[in-house]
Amino acid sequence: MEVTKLSKRNHYEEITEQLKQRILDGRLKVGDKLPSTKEMSEQFGVGRSTTREALSALKAMGLIEIRQGGGCRVIDNAVSQFELPELQSIRINRKTLIELIEARKSLEVSNAAIAAVRRTDEDVAELSRLIHDMQRSIGNELEGERTDLLFHMSLARATHNSIMLQLFESIVNQMEMAIREIRRVEIYANQSVAAELYKEHLAIYEAIVSRDANLSGKRMKQHLEYVERNLMKYL
Repeated sequence: MEVTKLSKRNHYEEITEQLKQRILDGRLKVGDKLPSTKEMSEQFGVGRSTTREALSALKAMGLIEIRQGGGCRVIDNAVSQFELPELQSIRINRKTLIELIEARKSLEVSNAAIAAVRRTDEDVAELSRLIHDMQRSIGNELEGERTDLLFHMSLARATHNSIMLQLFESIVNQMEMAIREIRRVEIYANQSVAAELYKEHLAIYEAIVSRDANLSGKRMKQHLEYVERNLMKYL
């Protein structure tokens, strides 16, 4: 497959754009199979993780399907189906959404640190139950979404600060309404991403159990940055 040399901007965005244009102009037709991730990575001169990000973006646009162990295939070439209605509304208010993400990150890092100090045995028991539910729900998008939100809500309650809890509810409720479909389809339904989310939540939980405020805050920051990177592919 002939490719164009990449510039210095985000490589996965450029790869996404090149492949999208090939589908639009008919060089890649509905039913065509894309080269393997290994082959495309070598052609573009990037790591496989970068190529996978580009493919995930194309999948979110509804242009390709990613088959388990069977590569990727073009399934649509219609511009009208590139974006979900939810994505269109998000882009209109992209600045507001980015600000919400920044506010959530700042608040939840503090929540994790405070909860590590103030948590009770009852708080730990609730977080432990949610961690086990989260592990069982890997690959189940609806249950994954539910347990994720409940974990963060329970963590906010574990601060035993009513203002922190109200701030969390206000920020997260607005964010989740805006990005729910993206999270459900592109995060919770993705087996590898869901497994990584479980590991990150477990690491936060373990830091809170050990009452390590600094480590709890650090792990929450790392977790939310991972979620942010996944979301920003589609915004």
